[in-house]
Formats: sequence, structure tokens, C-alpha cells
Amino acid sequence: MFNKPRARMGGFVLASAFALTAMLSGCGSDNSNNGSTAQASTNAASSQTAANANTAGGKNAADAGTASGNSAADAAPADTAPKSDKLVVYAALNEDDIVQIQKQFKADTGINIEYIRLSGAGDASTRVQAEKNNPQADIMVGGSVEFYDGLSDQGLLEAYTSPNAKEIDARFNDPKGFWQGWYMGVLGIVLNKDRFEKELAPKGVKEPQTWDDLLDPNYKGKFITSNPATAGGGYIFAADQLFRLGDEKGWDYLKKLNANVHHYTPAAGDGITLTATGEFLAGMAWAHDIVKAQKQGYPIKVVIPKQTAFEIGGVGIVKGGANTDNAKTFVDWLLTQKVGEMNTKMSNRYSVRGDVAPPEGMVKIEDVDLVNYDRAKASAMKADVVQKFTDMIGK
Repeated sequence: MFNKPRARMGGFVLASAFALTAMLSGCGSDNSNNGSTAQASTNAASSQTAANANTAGGKNAADAGTASGNSAADAAPADTAPKSDKLVVYAALNEDDIVQIQKQFKADTGINIEYIRLSGAGDASTRVQAEKNNPQADIMVGGSVEFYDGLSDQGLLEAYTSPNAKEIDARFNDPKGFWQGWYMGVLGIVLNKDRFEKELAPKGVKEPQTWDDLLDPNYKGKFITSNPATAGGGYIFAADQLFRLGDEKGWDYLKKLNANVHHYTPAAGDGITLTATGEFLAGMAWAHDIVKAQKQGYPIKVVIPKQTAFEIGGVGIVKGGANTDNAKTFVDWLLTQKVGEMNTKMSNRYSVRGDVAPPEGMVKIEDVDLVNYDRAKASAMKADVVQKFTDMIGK
């Protein structure tokens, strides 16, 4: 793993032995020694499919298809049938989420999604970079937009501004048009209630309410979090500490926390699985994924610390993909009210649309104490932060 002992349960074992994994691992799970290895969660995306994607015919000039059931306010692409009925997607989402998206998109547009689910936005972006001379995917979806900024800076994303973007708050739209925000999530602490009551409460330890509470030596070896190099949540967590404490004190915090961390997982959602099953007492993860697991009856709770950070979940069209028109149709569809409501219901994520209600069981976003998160600075400093963090943990 990352200079720490590995957890006993690998992502693949959990995926087959215990249905929670797909719902919990917001960006997937992989406990191999290489944290950037892609998950083999594919859906008819064979190597022949990839080859066909590279040789597919030219693009239509107009956007293809539209999502059925959209409100009148939702803009629709031009009424021109696509030359292809396929869309190859790199997904940094829970398995059950991308499956539901696949089914609904097919029902609404007639376009078939062939997806490869990666362990995180970091892995997805790495794959897009590796394939820059021979793109295999048409679109990347899920994970924080910081990863999309890096791809757009390298000229690997196709600029596209959906007509439906005008209905979205400007902070969720890339001014340059290379990515589009479509959901929002906040970082939280997942706590195993049974283990806490048995192991820490008798010592007089209070449930954590702030990130600083996790520095308590009682959490040593009992806390897990994700790696900034592979997980969007892991990077945003690191940036959160730098923004709330300043650079010097922020790095001091991360070094001290490292002493308590058992190991760093490839994806932010991995910590929920391992905490829910009792392997660890606490972890860092996305609050919406924690609530989703909690609803399944596992003995966990979510704590949203003061001065927490948030992500804007993105989608971006891969430049040079074989099905660019279908990719544009997908972005249009993703921004509709109908799909916003579907995503909120199935994932507990906040929608970027103002006409979609907050997820059930989640606090209102206006009641969350958010850090002053400078997203432009976070994107600009990402490479340096990831390298310094990797050096710090000795990997």
C-alpha cells in the first residue's frame, strides 16, 4: 500500500462477498500495492470495443439526442440521430451509481454506455493521460474537478458548454468550458459506534467533532484515510488542512496525523467499508457515502467536522474520443433536473441545481461549516502537494 500495512479486505473480495462495497467506495476500492491500478469493473468494454472506439466514424455537427422527461427549462440538443449509439465512459463513481446512470441514459436517449470503473479520479485522469495519443474513452465522470483542471491544462479535454449550464450556479461551471460540475459532496468522519463505545469511551475520549480531534494518540492504528495521489477525497482532505491552518501548520498537522493512520487507501470510500465491518474504528470519507452505508444498518455514524472541505464532482469530454456528440448529449442529460433528483436519491450527494432538494438524511449545505476552499489554488498546487505528501509518508 503506501508504507503502511494493508487492510485485510481487498476491494475485489468485498465487491463479491459483501454488497456494501459498490455503494460505499465513492471512487472504488483497490488494496493492491499499486494504488493507481484501475478497477476491473467493466461493462462490455473489451479491448475490441476500445479499438472500435478509435476507428469510429466522424462526429455529427450538432448535439445528438436528448433525455426524455426533461422539464421545459432543460435545453435539448439538435434533433439529429447520432452515427453511433455508443458512449465509452471512465467512471470514478460507486458501481451501483454508474449502473443506474447507464440504465437511465439508455432509456432516455437510446445510447449504450460501455463503462470502465476506476478506483478514483486520480486513476481515471492518469489513464486519460496515458492514452492521449490514442484515446480509448469518450468521457470521464465523477471525482473532483481539480483532476479535470490538470487534464484540460494538458489539452486532453474537449471544450463544451452545455445549454443547460445556464441553469447552474456559475461556481459549478468551468469558465473555460472543459469540465462541468454536476454534484457536490462534503468530507466527514465515519465512526464505528460499537468499537468507539468499547475502546475509547471508557477512556473518557469524546466523539471527534473537529479534524484536530483525530490527533489523539488513542486513534493510533485505528484510523484510515485515502491517498491524495489516487483519491479526490484524499487530496481535498490534505488541501483542507492547508487552507484552514495555513501552509506550515497544515503540513505539521498532516505529519502528526500520519502517526495515527494505519494505511492510506486508493479511494475515499474504502474507509467506510473497513470501518463499517469493524476493521477500523474511524476513517475519513465523503459524508454522503457514510450516510448511504448507515442506512444499510451498519453500526456507523457520520460526523461533519467544523471547517470541512467540499468537492465539486465533475464530468469532462475526452478530446479525440470516437463518440464526442454522444458525450455532449450525456453532459446535457446529466445537468437536467430529472437526473439531478435521481442522483441525489441514489447517492445522497448534493445537486448543483437549485431546484433539487437536499438528500434525505443529510444536513442542509448552508448549515455546514465549510473552510474557505480556494479551488483555483487547490488545482494549481496539486502536483506539489501530492509529491510532498508522497515523500512524507515514505512512498
